[in-house]
Amino acid sequence: MKKIIEKRALKLNRRAFLSKSAVGLGSAALASLFGMSFFSKNKKGIITENAGGANGILDALHHPAKVKRVIYLFQSGGPSQLELFDYKPLLNKRRGEDLPESIRKGQRLTGMTAGQDRFPLVGSFANFKQHGQHGAWISDLLPYTAKIADEICIVKSMHTEAINHDPAITFFQTGSQQPGRPSIGSWLSYGLGSENENLPAFSVLLSRGTGRPDGQPLYSRLWGNGFLHSLHQGVPFRSAKDPVLYLNDPAGIDRASRRRMLDKLSELNTKHFEDFGDPEIESRIAQYEMAYRMQTSVPELMDIEKEPDHIYKMYGPDSMTPGTFAANCLLARRMAEKGVRFIQLYHMGWDQHDNLPKAIEKQAKDVDQASAALVMDLKQRGLLEDTLVVWGGEFGRTNYSQGILTDTNYGRDHHPRCFTIWLAGGGVKPGLVYGETDEFGYNITKNPAHVHDFQATLLHQLGIDHERLTYKYQGRRFRLTDVEGHVMKDILV
Repeated sequence: MKKIIEKRALKLNRRAFLSKSAVGLGSAALASLFGMSFFSKNKKGIITENAGGANGILDALHHPAKVKRVIYLFQSGGPSQLELFDYKPLLNKRRGEDLPESIRKGQRLTGMTAGQDRFPLVGSFANFKQHGQHGAWISDLLPYTAKIADEICIVKSMHTEAINHDPAITFFQTGSQQPGRPSIGSWLSYGLGSENENLPAFSVLLSRGTGRPDGQPLYSRLWGNGFLHSLHQGVPFRSAKDPVLYLNDPAGIDRASRRRMLDKLSELNTKHFEDFGDPEIESRIAQYEMAYRMQTSVPELMDIEKEPDHIYKMYGPDSMTPGTFAANCLLARRMAEKGVRFIQLYHMGWDQHDNLPKAIEKQAKDVDQASAALVMDLKQRGLLEDTLVVWGGEFGRTNYSQGILTDTNYGRDHHPRCFTIWLAGGGVKPGLVYGETDEFGYNITKNPAHVHDFQATLLHQLGIDHERLTYKYQGRRFRLTDVEGHVMKDILV
C-alpha cells in the first residue's frame, strides 16, 4: 500500500504541484489583495480553483453591466455588404470598369482572384431604400430588417486581417487566427458563469442556408474551451430526436440508478482529485452533474410546440421546421428567457463566389424575417434591454466580380478591408449607422472598427474590462482581445 501511495505522489502533475506549493499560496494571497477569488470549496468540501460555477471567476463585475446575455447570429461565409447594407451607386455607374489601383493600393487578394487579368467593378443587383428616422440604407433583400432599422445599430466599418474563412471565423470567435484559444462563450462562462444551473452557460445552434448548401463547413473548436477547463466549452443543440448527444440514459437505466451511479463516480473522481490535484477532474464532476440536470431541463426547453401561433407567424414558416435558422432563433429566445449566458447561432451558406444574385437572395430570405422577429420578440418581453443581439459574418465581399461578369450573373471574393455587422439591445444606440467606406466600397474612410474592438465592446456591455479577464497558460496571461482592442464608446448609450 505504501508503494502505491508513493507511486501516486510521483505522478503529481506540475499544475497540482504549483497549486499546493508556495507559488499557489502566493497567488491566493495576491488575489485576496485585489478582491478576487481563484479558489472555492465544492459540496465535498474540497478547495479547488474556481472553475466558473454559478458566479464565474469574477467575484464582482469591473463596472455596471448593460446586458446579462448575448445572442450572436453568426452568418458564416461572409455576407456581401454591397448587396445588403453598404449602398454604392457608383459601382453600377462604372460597372465593368477595372478597379483603380489608387483604390486597391496593392492590397492582398486571395488565390482565387489574384490571378485574374481584370477586376471589373460590379454594383448590387438589388435595390436600396432609406429606412428609419436616420435614413439607413438597407437592401430590398432584407425587408423585415428594414422594418427594425430604428432598433439596430449598423456598423459599416468592420475590418480584419484574415482573408480566408477558417482563420477569419476563428479570429472572430477566439481573438486569434490560430486555433487553440477559448471562444467568446467560453470566456464568458469562465468569467461570469451561468444564471441557470440546469442549463449550460454557453449553447450553440447550427443551421445550413439555401444560398450555398454545400458551402464552407464549421468546426467544433469554434465553440471550444481552448486552454480553459472543459466545463466552459459550448454545448451544441441539435434538431434531431436527441438534442444533446449522450444526454439520455441507456435502455434499462432509470433516474434513481443514474443518480446512484453518478454519486459513486463522483466519489471516485474526488479521490482521484485528492491524489493528483488536477482541476480538470473537478470540471469532469461538474459536467456529469450538469448532464444529469439537463435531462429534465432540455426537453422542456426544446418543446416549442407550446408556442402560440402568432409567434410562429412572427418568425416565419421555417420556424416550424427544426434545424432551420428561424427555428433556432425561436430557441435562442427561449434560452435567453432561461438565463443562458451566451447563445451562438451559426448559419452557413454565405460564401458566394459565383451565382451571387440567386444565392444571396435565398440566403437573405433564410435569415431576414427570423432575425428581425427575434429582436422584436425580445423587446415585447422586456428582454432586449439586457440582451445584446449581434448579426454578422467573418468578413465582407469584393467590389469587383470574381470570374466572368455577365449581364445577369457575377460573384464576389473575400474582402477583409471593410464589411458590415449590426447590433441591437441594451446599451447600444438604436438607429445609428456607424462608420463609412469610400464610394467604391473598398476602404474605410471613417470610424474603423477592428475585430478586437468589437470583442472589447461586447465584454464591456457585460460589465467586463477586456484587459482584466485573463487566464495564465504556459507562462503568459491570455485574454480574448490578445494585446489590442478598444471599446467602441461612440455606439453605446
